[in-house]
Amino acid sequence: MEETHVIKALAALAQPYRLRAFRALVVAGREGLTPGALAEELDVAAPTLSFHLKELAHAGLVSQEREGRYLIYRAAFDRMNALLAYLTDHCCQGETCAAPADRSCTTTC
Repeated sequence: MEETHVIKALAALAQPYRLRAFRALVVAGREGLTPGALAEELDVAAPTLSFHLKELAHAGLVSQEREGRYLIYRAAFDRMNALLAYLTDHCCQGETCAAPADRSCTTTC
């Protein structure tokens, strides 16, 4: 994944409604959700949700498909996985990332 795509994806997720919508679509899995179901789940007005879904789609994080008279939005799992791979590439310079058992974040952070 190119850096420009990573920046676009992270910028799209850096907004509470978009992050919640994306997470809800991830939970929904391959079945996806209609805008109405998503708006109800997130308790957000349809026009507001439409704006945020457009931003997520522009960043390549969600797809939209027409099934009959319904629109179905789905998380783009391939893009999500590419983003995660980019962020964790060369993590900890090849070392194990887990903190040693005798250290906790509260004492070292």
